[in-house]
Amino acid sequence: MYQQKPLGYAYQDLEPFIDTHTMGLHYNKHQANYLNRLNALLRTNRFDFSYPMEELYKNINSFQPKDRNDILYNLGGVLNHNLYFETISPKEKEEPSSSLEQAINEKYGSYEEFKKEFQNLALGIKGSGYVFLVKKKDNTIDLMVMLNQDSPIEYGVEPLLNIDMWEHAYYLNYKNNKQEYLDNFFEIINFRYANKQFEK
Repeated sequence: MYQQKPLGYAYQDLEPFIDTHTMGLHYNKHQANYLNRLNALLRTNRFDFSYPMEELYKNINSFQPKDRNDILYNLGGVLNHNLYFETISPKEKEEPSSSLEQAINEKYGSYEEFKKEFQNLALGIKGSGYVFLVKKKDNTIDLMVMLNQDSPIEYGVEPLLNIDMWEHAYYLNYKNNKQEYLDNFFEIINFRYANKQFEK
């Protein structure tokens, strides 16, 4: 079976931007439920867990047609949360590397314009979803909105970082003040993983 990826920090470490209770619920309830449902679906399909979770996207047609949508939904629920938990960090905060910063400047003009576009897309989400910074096959970057638990991996691009715009990610702290959540997200955003993946 697939295992839940460790957070790498304590639930309280993101205070005051994200409270301990929200982080505990997010990791132990929301993401864990996606993982448990995914594993159950895969066992039903007699899957042998022989390759990394990300490869389920390109092998989805090997599963029963009636289960494919549920597999994709719960798979996204696990992987999208993995990336979000990588993106927010209380320590050793990294800024964009020189090459990623150059790509951001080429696409958006400046980091501030990138931040503005990122936040505008997040505020525009109707319902639940994510905004992703992605790397395309030509090594350029883009921002993508994914609704529910869809993933950019399904579209052949590599997610570098994201923000979770499901209510469970922010509501206990911010209620319906999404702008404050977005502003504080940029106080704890960490480009460590994004830099590593972009440099590949």
